Amino acid sequence: MGASRKIRRSKQKQSKKDMKRTLNLFDKIPDHCLTCFEPYDRSNKEQAMTWNVVVREKEDKVNLYCPTCWESATKFVKDLQEEVRNEKTDA
Repeated sequence: MGASRKIRRSKQKQSKKDMKRTLNLFDKIPDHCLTCFEPYDRSNKEQAMTWNVVVREKEDKVNLYCPTCWESATKFVKDLQEEVRNEKTDA
């Protein structure tokens, strides 16, 4: 078996493993928002495009957030970052 064939087969095996892991994580997507428990319909294309999925591979966990909760969380983080920046400039 040539070296290039070994490399190609190794890449194919890795691709299959990655695909399997991804599909396994897809099955772990909850059926509601983690924060407000609003129901999530997997067959609804609009929800699929607007809701946010956070994958924590090390913890083997998938979190799902509705657009409202996601917006609130990102605003909170931005405000917190701004507050930290202001404290650094004041010090």
